[in-house]
Amino acid sequence: MTPLCMKICALLVPAPGRRRGSFGEVCSVMLRFGFAGLALAAGVFAAAAQDMKSPRLAPAHVGWGAVAIELSALEPPKAGVAPELMAKLNRATGERFANIAASPVPVLLPFDTAAFLRDRADASDTANAGANTPADNYLLGFDSVPFFYAGPAGYDAVVAARAQEMREPGIGFSDPIYIHIGGSALLYELDEPTGMLGWPVHGLDEIPGIRRMYLENYVRYTFVRYGVPYVVAIECSDGGARFRKMSCRDADKVAIRFLKALHVVGGTPQAQPEAIAAGTIDRPAEQSSVFTYHSPGDLLPGTGFKRNGGVADYTVYSKIRFPLADAPAFANSQSFMNWGDCDATGRSGAGFLDGVRAYRCRVNGQTLVLDESAADNYSYPWRDNFCEHRYFYVGQCPGGLGHQGQDIRPASCKQRIQGAHRCEPYQHDVVAVRDGAVLRAPTQEALQIVVNAPNERLRFRYLHMLPKQFNADGIVSGRLVREGEVIGKVGNFFRRERATTYHLHFDMQVPTRYGWVFVNPYMTLVAAYERLIRGRGEEIREEETREGVPTASIKQPPATIPAPPDAAAKTTETAVKSPSGTSISGITRDERVDEPSPVKASLPVHAGGNRGGVEHNGTRTGKPSVVRAVGRRLPRPSARAWHTRRHLHVGYGQYQTGYSSF
Repeated sequence: MTPLCMKICALLVPAPGRRRGSFGEVCSVMLRFGFAGLALAAGVFAAAAQDMKSPRLAPAHVGWGAVAIELSALEPPKAGVAPELMAKLNRATGERFANIAASPVPVLLPFDTAAFLRDRADASDTANAGANTPADNYLLGFDSVPFFYAGPAGYDAVVAARAQEMREPGIGFSDPIYIHIGGSALLYELDEPTGMLGWPVHGLDEIPGIRRMYLENYVRYTFVRYGVPYVVAIECSDGGARFRKMSCRDADKVAIRFLKALHVVGGTPQAQPEAIAAGTIDRPAEQSSVFTYHSPGDLLPGTGFKRNGGVADYTVYSKIRFPLADAPAFANSQSFMNWGDCDATGRSGAGFLDGVRAYRCRVNGQTLVLDESAADNYSYPWRDNFCEHRYFYVGQCPGGLGHQGQDIRPASCKQRIQGAHRCEPYQHDVVAVRDGAVLRAPTQEALQIVVNAPNERLRFRYLHMLPKQFNADGIVSGRLVREGEVIGKVGNFFRRERATTYHLHFDMQVPTRYGWVFVNPYMTLVAAYERLIRGRGEEIREEETREGVPTASIKQPPATIPAPPDAAAKTTETAVKSPSGTSISGITRDERVDEPSPVKASLPVHAGGNRGGVEHNGTRTGKPSVVRAVGRRLPRPSARAWHTRRHLHVGYGQYQTGYSSF
């Protein structure tokens, strides 16, 4: 080995007590191959040093001239240029669709624009013209528009319809039908999703280039008009109608009628950029002493669908506020960790541990206990579970099925009585991650926040909170929320109380040329959490061992014992807490500052017990206690434990309705 290689290797040696990371990998390659292997070592370092990245965005270029020609045909004597025509149209339709002029793309809706303008012009009292006729008089047979939201990145709308009011025969669906439509000024550039089915299009020859597909529980029609990508989507079952979902055959009939009824309703010509840069990366300079996280896509062993792995997506899709109000918080699996149900993949008994019944998930043989407050549930490092075993369609996952989002546990678990082994819900606040509009029907469990801002357009979804409280607080479609505003509390609701563990399910969708698709929120959450605790986390890569990597856990006592406010805090770390107000007015998003609080970036030292690892006095990493299984011998895991049985797939299809439908 040459002296130059020796010097470079000396510079790459990590400090005492630190793990051998990517620098050590480079050094090991150089030691084996000498100076001639320096190029190879550089390649190894580049591969190992993959870091957070911003999403790739493609802008739309709107042809407003074609829009002006179309609008001029409505009133030939008053033809004009696009800005004048659109301003006049916005003033009229703005009475029905709030802030429609904010859309930088033409707004298409099933609305009889010509009849509306004609009736409005003929009315003797222009001020009362809109009040004399109900809004649904011009919806061309559709019922109402319960959600409309326009902004700098485009627009989103949900149109309601009822099969009983439609003339088409053979639609035997009694519930309201919700049709989603949107036009986007930008698209997120992603690979083609797994499991997408392309179907031929019939009866829509007047829309050139239209595509029909089935993806993530929705039949979708995508097309480009005036240079703008649009998508129409209806949730449906790819088989027959079941579980209060209409069949995709019936959904097609509704979608075709909807597409033929679309007209320009509003929008405003704006400057169009040639390229869009999404600046979503903002990491603190200081290193946290305890926050560690596994790489994206590194699932718990054996927990992927049909034993597939996850998706190693390092993209930070938005610079969000962390969804829980306060730190610490723990992102991990609620199905394949303590008290989890192994997601119906099979489990076997394992005797008792410390007086608590133990069991093992057959997919990996991991010993768990039926105690939701177990220390491992409230420990670092974080673990991605976006593609974990579920029967939900996820185009970004290798198997086409997965979890759709990330489970997040709050700081602690409070038990009503000692030994209950269950956490009391609704103890920790949940906040809006960005400014946006709520998308939620009063009967729906899920809460979505639609974000429409310069250079970004996303949907964030929250699950397992209390629907009755949402209704009481007016958290329904159309409600505007501010980043950091408290919108509810962490719960365990899934069709009923206490049906799951105490955690928040958080996921996100972005618009693509295939319509809205789920993307992995893991690194977006990591970046948000780092800003919350004001300390950069340490990634544990799959090929590395956990030995020497700091971990931290919180032992859950029967009653919550407050820790000293300055315990286990390093002088370089700052106390953090969410703002106390429910909204912040007059302050732009990037000017907001976190207020100090007793919560530290390092975890506090807890008084009782030694279950799990804790950082003692901020200087030494504790080691988790060793437990041995007791009781009778365990049966060997079955090779068919992960097999997807038909009745399980059908059963979980019912749960998808609660997750996805409007």
